[in-house]
Amino acid sequence: MEKIVILGGGPAGITASKMLRKNKPDWDVTMVRPEPSSLIYCAIPYVVEGLLEADGVCKSDDIVTETGTKLIKDSATEVDFDKKTVKVSSGDELPYDKLLIALGARPVMPPLEGMAGAKNTFPVKTEEDLRAILKAITPGSRKALVIGAGNIGIEMAQALKKRGLDTYMVEMAKHVLPAMMDGDMVSEVEAGLRDKGIDLITGVGVDSLERRGEVVSKAVLSDEREIVLNDEGEDDLIIVSVGVRPEVDILKGTEIPIGPMGILVNERMETGVPDVWAAGDVCQYRSFLDEEIIGGKLATNAVPMAKVAARNMMGTNWTYDGFVNGAATVVDPLRIGGVGFSEETCVKKGMKVVTGKGKTTTRFPMMPGATEVTVKLIFTEEGKLVGGQVVGGEAVAERIDTLTMAIKAGFSVKDLMSFDYCSQPWQTFFPASNAIVAAAEDGWSKL
Repeated sequence: MEKIVILGGGPAGITASKMLRKNKPDWDVTMVRPEPSSLIYCAIPYVVEGLLEADGVCKSDDIVTETGTKLIKDSATEVDFDKKTVKVSSGDELPYDKLLIALGARPVMPPLEGMAGAKNTFPVKTEEDLRAILKAITPGSRKALVIGAGNIGIEMAQALKKRGLDTYMVEMAKHVLPAMMDGDMVSEVEAGLRDKGIDLITGVGVDSLERRGEVVSKAVLSDEREIVLNDEGEDDLIIVSVGVRPEVDILKGTEIPIGPMGILVNERMETGVPDVWAAGDVCQYRSFLDEEIIGGKLATNAVPMAKVAARNMMGTNWTYDGFVNGAATVVDPLRIGGVGFSEETCVKKGMKVVTGKGKTTTRFPMMPGATEVTVKLIFTEEGKLVGGQVVGGEAVAERIDTLTMAIKAGFSVKDLMSFDYCSQPWQTFFPASNAIVAAAEDGWSKL
């Protein structure tokens, strides 16, 4: 009987444990999870908004234990790869035959003057973060500052505004969603945020924070503007959403190879240390498109990585192709999504590309609820699809999934021009056109 230890209880750990127990029911699988529960991280803004209850986004332990996996709620403090043991903070040692490291990532807190120790400054990642934010919002809260306008940042800004706070959002890049979208696709998104009353500031960073005791009382921006907080009390807050870094502290100085973005693994999720695999946010990995190292700390990457790791732990031969990074968010009523490389990313990489845009409505135009949807496609000069972006009132994530499959299948502009699609008054535009096909045709005309 194989003894398996999984470090981490997020999407990668849960996925691997379920697969191992299903296919190898005689194996002894133990998960070590430091958090009280497995949190649905991307739902945090909707709890802050009041749409969901905090307990409702914390997965039951049954999701782990119902398959027979043993769950230990404790923190791993040391791994001895020679003895093949994991030590936890209680002092217990867990022997393993095979080990999966799925420790995830933790939020980056920028080294801003005045931030360290401030009691009104919060990251957004864990159940502890969520409950701290909920506790910090009181009847005396008047203002909120969100640093970072990525997916979680813009969702948190909307949530805080709905809670009645005067909300500021500062993004160092020239536009919101800089990792996912191009500037020409987010003008409507930014207008939507401002229409909601959010004071959006782009192209400007936060230089420092001024303190009054334990609370931040002022944010000083790189253009010398100031955002004053806590001038009517002590319950204004700052949300920091500028990215995450791999949780690798207990592995530093060991045989495990670690790069700037996490544990180094091969396409089989092997670490190079015998009988040790890694998966999810704790890993550094490459882009599917050009095989260069790229950020990709998404649950939708962690899950397939964990499946590859689990299958190889069971003795089969599976490989992971790399990150395509399909993602989506909402600035109600807009849905926004992107996949692959943006045009701006391609320019930074020195790639010569052409783009195409297509626009239709999401339903037959005469149907109730029909809204516009715009598709942007990015092609190499040889006509290969390397990226896509969609903004519309509905069915955006589904289009991003279609484009993700097209990228992984190596589709060209001609392939997309020949894309077959269905048509139905409640769900699509007229049979005469499709936004993806129209964007491909526009790109073709420029090649």
